[in-house]
Amino acid sequence: MVHTTDRSLYRDERALRAEFLGHDPDPESPLARALDHALGTQEGDSKRPRSIDVALILRHLGVDESTQIATLLSDRRLREVLQPEVVRSGYGEDVAKLVASVHWLNTFKDCEHEQVHTPEQAERLRRMLLAMIKDVRALLIKLAYRVQRLRLLAREDYEIRRCVARETLDIYAPLANRLGVAQLKWELEDLAFRYLDPQTYKEVARSLDESRVAREAYLKDFMAQLHRALADAGIQAQLSGRPKHIYSIWRKMQNKQLELNQLYDLRAVRVVVDNVPDCYAALGVVHTLWSHIAREFDDYIANPKDNGYRSLHTAVVAAQAKVVEVQIRTREMHEFAERGVAAHWAYKEGSRQDALMQRCIDSLRRMLEAGKGDGALWEDFRNDVFEDRVFVLTPSGEIQDLPKGSTPLDFAYSIHTEIGHRCRGAKVDGRIVPLTYRLSSGEQVEILTTREGRPSRDWLNPHLGYLHSSRSRAKVRQWFKHQDRERNLRDGRAIVERELQRLGLKGEALGEAIERFNLHGEEDLMVEVGRGNISLAQLAGTLHVPELPGRVDSLEVRRESRGNEAPAGVTVSGVGNLLTDFARCCKPMPGDPIVGYITQGRGITIHRQDCGNVLRLDSEGRRRLVEVAWGNGPRVFPVDVSIEAYDRQGLLRDITTILGNERVNLLRADTQTNSRDQSVKMALTLELADTRQLARVLDLFLQVPNVMEARRRGA
Repeated sequence: MVHTTDRSLYRDERALRAEFLGHDPDPESPLARALDHALGTQEGDSKRPRSIDVALILRHLGVDESTQIATLLSDRRLREVLQPEVVRSGYGEDVAKLVASVHWLNTFKDCEHEQVHTPEQAERLRRMLLAMIKDVRALLIKLAYRVQRLRLLAREDYEIRRCVARETLDIYAPLANRLGVAQLKWELEDLAFRYLDPQTYKEVARSLDESRVAREAYLKDFMAQLHRALADAGIQAQLSGRPKHIYSIWRKMQNKQLELNQLYDLRAVRVVVDNVPDCYAALGVVHTLWSHIAREFDDYIANPKDNGYRSLHTAVVAAQAKVVEVQIRTREMHEFAERGVAAHWAYKEGSRQDALMQRCIDSLRRMLEAGKGDGALWEDFRNDVFEDRVFVLTPSGEIQDLPKGSTPLDFAYSIHTEIGHRCRGAKVDGRIVPLTYRLSSGEQVEILTTREGRPSRDWLNPHLGYLHSSRSRAKVRQWFKHQDRERNLRDGRAIVERELQRLGLKGEALGEAIERFNLHGEEDLMVEVGRGNISLAQLAGTLHVPELPGRVDSLEVRRESRGNEAPAGVTVSGVGNLLTDFARCCKPMPGDPIVGYITQGRGITIHRQDCGNVLRLDSEGRRRLVEVAWGNGPRVFPVDVSIEAYDRQGLLRDITTILGNERVNLLRADTQTNSRDQSVKMALTLELADTRQLARVLDLFLQVPNVMEARRRGA
């Protein structure tokens, strides 16, 4: 309750209570209590909308009581007084969430950022608003706030008036249009147009030679006369009128290069009947009552538009020699025109809209017409349209549209390539986050840079998750490509040698990689790796033995089933139908150079070519070696891996979690802890398919806190 001796204010308050609560209100009802809070905010900045005025706008639209309560409680002046828990306990979860959404929308400052002046940023903000808001009613409240802001805008400075008006036409009027809220749309457009181009606005208004109220009264009389004539003819019809507002008139004059007296739809009436015969019967009634303009007649029922739109259009000269456009259609045609591909918003904004967006906007309109926010339907809309995008803010408020899954590093590269190169940290909503953090819509991102930074080659490793965007990775690769060849050669050689060592391979395994990437030799391979053009994952996927020269007849060797059966998939030259076994001393896997050893009574044992037992064979044993190669088919192989780390609680659990997530089977695990320095050595035996999977698992092990080294054992 406002305590004041001002009698006029008291009368205003009494009228407001009657408007919201009726003449016999319950002072303890939620709406009455919310009204008390709103009335307490009447004093303050007269340039800013009061929630009570906004609630009146929405009340005339017929919104539900929860929306009215949330609007009354959403005043900025109440934000510090009414904490979220107070709103939740006093008015329920639904109202609390709605108030929170409106407060979030009100964090966007008016005209403090340049992005509102660019079409791209305006569209990004529209999409971010739709993507972030969980209840369509919050957008409706925001639109009403903007209408009230424009009504008070005359009290602001010239530059602020122009900025707010431009922002309204770029962002809020199109949103109202998409949501089908015509009453808000036309007022947003007319008021914004009045501030942006007051001279043209006055000229168009004077040219109309009558006020909007007069035009509405004229249409009311026109429709009453037509309704009586249709009823006399036995035609049941619903009539609605729409006097065109000033901004729409000016836009049509500009787009079609017409003078005002050449427009025939300044006054328009829509007639909706039951069936097609009634359409033509109603047309006959219209033409009987008034003279029609022949060139303005269009039969879109017999000849539908390309987009499927169907209706009869005619223009007649009615009382006082004023022209009225009449549209006649069935209910089915009207439904299609309002919600199909020919929906009003789709062609008014001058942009093409895909079928998915059309379907989702259709759902939003249905929610508005129902007077409530359908949470499940709204969530479907957000998931369908924005499932692959996130919208985040720069510290200055500019919006960046990124693929879902993007990181702060992707964000840095989207701002500027040099910022990405110099990035060394990030803050999200004021808190430090790792560069692998996955961004969510609505978050504000600040990039921390060094004066002379350079990208890390780890950023190009897809297993580590630094970069999600292919554009960002291309920029990093380009940076490395332009670096000195000798440095790239030196760095690349160190990377390749380290990768070969940890995968337990020799330099001979690079032959297929050189051939696969169409390079001239090992040096070129090292340079490309050093530049970042070839990632470690790509390299690991090519580390296989090239085919041996010479023509051989080969058959796939199949193992007999045993209690601990090893997978098949080795081709042995010149022989068939033999048992095979994989040597336990070196545990070969696809990608390893291998050789077969003919045993006595146990078939052929497959060894790695660098196996110590093979290298120590005497001349007699070497005669029992046969050429073998890896065959095709899905299989896994046992691989020994060693991990060195500083011991901590949960270390083994983190390791096994990675294996579970990667669907890697753990055959054996041995751990040894040094109590003096708290170091631990783990010996694992894993079932892996190939060197690519091995490389990925080793990369993920290295990301576990306290792990210092992870490599293939025996290398």
